[in-house]
Amino acid sequence: MWRATILTLFPEMFPGPLGLSLAGEGLAQGLWSLEARNIREHGLGRHRAVDDTPAGGGPGMVMRADVLAAAIDAAAPADDARPRLLMSPRGAPLTQKRVREFVAGEGVVILCGRFEGVDERIIAARALEEVSIGDYVLSGGEIAAMALLDACVRLLPGIMGGEASGEEESFESGLLEYPQYTRPRDFEGRAIPDILLCGDHAKIARWRHERALELTRARRPDLLARDGKKR
Repeated sequence: MWRATILTLFPEMFPGPLGLSLAGEGLAQGLWSLEARNIREHGLGRHRAVDDTPAGGGPGMVMRADVLAAAIDAAAPADDARPRLLMSPRGAPLTQKRVREFVAGEGVVILCGRFEGVDERIIAARALEEVSIGDYVLSGGEIAAMALLDACVRLLPGIMGGEASGEEESFESGLLEYPQYTRPRDFEGRAIPDILLCGDHAKIARWRHERALELTRARRPDLLARDGKKR
């Protein structure tokens, strides 16, 4: 079973949307598991403190390395082969390639930061991989963790009705996905392109590739540059 462990100050946020739709059905069927653990259980003193003022001064609070180390060690012992992730806006951007690498393993352990962030020393001490879902800042890592898990879980065997349905989606081929259409044939004067109704699968495939390439050039030329290909 593919296992996800979340370390958070707000375990009640989970499963949240992950308990619905395909991910939720897979969770109920035992195709994957989700455990949300409260970091505050390892907090210090009567108030279970998990943070302190930043060294050198500055606004806000920083999550303590000793508290986080205790939480990580309790959730993922040294022999746990799952990657340990920290959701962070300064992390490496999450890609479909990295998602597939996560899916190929036993699962993930995700630390969700809060406040001004975490003590830098815990990142090195517990070999945390920093992962970003975009160039913006959220209140905490929980929503980012949900996005990562949703991207992973939908690719697990048995989750999607037809596994082939994910093979032509955006980013799988290095391109954005081609436009999709369905009934009615005409909608407010806008018709389904005739080629999609011609029955010639080779022509349809070629048309879809050309449209995907056009969209990628217009909206995400960085994807083509990253691939190092001229298409």
